[in-house]
Amino acid sequence: MPGSLTDAADTAQARAAQTPAEPVPLPRLFSFSPPPVRLAGERVWLRPPERADWQDWAALRAESRAFLTPWEPSWPADALSRSAFRRRVARYAVDWRTDQGYSFFIFGRRNGRLLGGIGLSNVRRGVAETGSLGYWVGEPYARHGVMSEALALMLDFCFQRLRLHRIEAACLPNNAASRGLLLKTGFREEGYARKYLCIDGKWQDHVLFAMLKEEWR
Repeated sequence: MPGSLTDAADTAQARAAQTPAEPVPLPRLFSFSPPPVRLAGERVWLRPPERADWQDWAALRAESRAFLTPWEPSWPADALSRSAFRRRVARYAVDWRTDQGYSFFIFGRRNGRLLGGIGLSNVRRGVAETGSLGYWVGEPYARHGVMSEALALMLDFCFQRLRLHRIEAACLPNNAASRGLLLKTGFREEGYARKYLCIDGKWQDHVLFAMLKEEWR
């Protein structure tokens, strides 16, 4: 009858039938840092953050603060401190180990300089097989094609290595650069969510995007 709960056994059977093959195993021998994975492109390469990255990360984020804060959650008072960064890296390691999220830093291939970051969070398995994409780039490297290449590497990782079915992303309606990047990469605009995320200290509307595995490449 309408509104009744599905029998638990039927639900479990349905999930088993819809659940795809297990993702390719990732390294598990790590504790305080994510595993040593590297994704290489023509101009940039990606790897998980490490404790030793703190000074370069803090310097780039400090230099780009006014550029980044309109698009991000409010920064805490200790946002750029060494201790806060170590907690961040430790949390990334837990996310990797538990298949909840996958964070990378972006580096230039010519000079090895830190350029920004990109990651997948809120990974849902089972009948969903999806995750949420996020990214940032330092102000000196914005609009130089850095994120276009990094995003392509990340999508390859998500669809091929993690074997996800769908990748979601969201951006503020007035973030023309991010919106253009997603559309250019092949994401489809799927909707508009009111007061979706608390960004820069206030709840703000977002435009919702997604890409399916069969739509990539």
